[in-house]
Amino acid sequence: MASIVKRKNKYSVVYAYFDEAGKRRQRWETFDTNAEAKKRKAQIEYEQESGTFIVPNAKTLNDLLNEYMSIYGVNTWAMSTYESRRGLMRNYITPIIGDMCLGEITPRMMDKYYRDLLSVKAVSVNNRKPTNEYLTPHTVREIHKLLRNAFNQAVRWELIARNPVLNATLPKEEHKEREIWTADMLAKAMEVCDDPILLLALNLAFSCSLRMGEMLGLTWDCVDVSPHSIDAGNASIFVNKELQRVTRGALDDLSDKGVIKKFPPCIASTHTALVLKEPKTKTSIRRVYLPKTVAKMLVDRKAEIDELKDLFGDEYIDNDLVFCTSNGRPMESQIINRAFNKLIKENGFPHVVFHSLRHSSITYKLKLNGGDMKAVQGDSGHAQMKMVADVYSHIIDEDRCINAQRFEDAFYSQAKAPEPAIQEVEEKETGTTTPESDTAKILELLKNPETAALLKQIVSAL
Repeated sequence: MASIVKRKNKYSVVYAYFDEAGKRRQRWETFDTNAEAKKRKAQIEYEQESGTFIVPNAKTLNDLLNEYMSIYGVNTWAMSTYESRRGLMRNYITPIIGDMCLGEITPRMMDKYYRDLLSVKAVSVNNRKPTNEYLTPHTVREIHKLLRNAFNQAVRWELIARNPVLNATLPKEEHKEREIWTADMLAKAMEVCDDPILLLALNLAFSCSLRMGEMLGLTWDCVDVSPHSIDAGNASIFVNKELQRVTRGALDDLSDKGVIKKFPPCIASTHTALVLKEPKTKTSIRRVYLPKTVAKMLVDRKAEIDELKDLFGDEYIDNDLVFCTSNGRPMESQIINRAFNKLIKENGFPHVVFHSLRHSSITYKLKLNGGDMKAVQGDSGHAQMKMVADVYSHIIDEDRCINAQRFEDAFYSQAKAPEPAIQEVEEKETGTTTPESDTAKILELLKNPETAALLKQIVSAL
């Protein structure tokens, strides 16, 4: 059993174990909060009872990272995060500094390591050619984030006294603004698109701010396009899963965590698997309401799939997917991307990636609602509203000149308005009027029928 001991502002989990020589020893693991300590205590006790507990005893950086991944990563990370960080370890940490003893790692050495990484060639992942020949500052920062967290864990386990990368010098990262299509450009693309699947994808990505995996993982049980819902303006989709291709190694390491369904492979020897899985964050689970035009497109798509079911009969593999091949199998992202790139090339549109349509969507919604970021966050599924503010605040800035004009019209123009009234008082005091004011007064009098008739009589008498 383990216990929690408070030491100053820290909380330590204390437990006993037997070393390799069979001698009973005690270990302290220190945490910043009582909640973290309680979580670790429960994990230790569960693993001790099930016989799976391993005492953290890392000597090299490789040992630390392996223990960190098996204890912390497996229980905390989503599958995509696990895969990407395992790739960083395998490609850029283990081959370079993995054999170093923990006690030999210093802040100065880590500064040099980060600097030298910029001259390391990027490694292809899942047969995808890297976009840059050498590691970018962004990748170096991701490696730093992984190491910082791992060393923090080593401090909690009391394997080292301090984190050697806390004050590291990192390469500067220049954030390039993502190029996106405007709403007018997207409307033109939809107009010339003759691929019905791509057209539906364009409309869903733009109107619902969907990620590619969310769109391809959409199933009919999460689509409400009934005639009553469409007429009432309540047609919607419920986003609660995503389609993703993952490595079988990650599936085994994480024990299929978060996986809803695994699809059978087309090729038996493949080292990856196509799965329907839970979204990365809880905020990604959301209901998004559909414009009527897009809802009717989904109605047509459902009718098309029903025809395919009748045509293929028992050979149709019904996975209940909105986006699927003619025999019902899942439709992967490269099919949409190929069609999208073909549309761009044939029509001379500016080249963007499909994911940029999500950014176009959020941009357009912010302009429509005057910058209501909370409402947009509900559609986009961002984990924090700050992410919307940081990425899209420049969109609101574009309309600030309009605010200045409104300020002029509403405040400063009214401040100047009393001048005609002063002039009118002066006219009354002096008994003088301008020709324009006389004409206006006569026209006002003529609006009264009795006054008009009286003036006519006076004119006839003259």
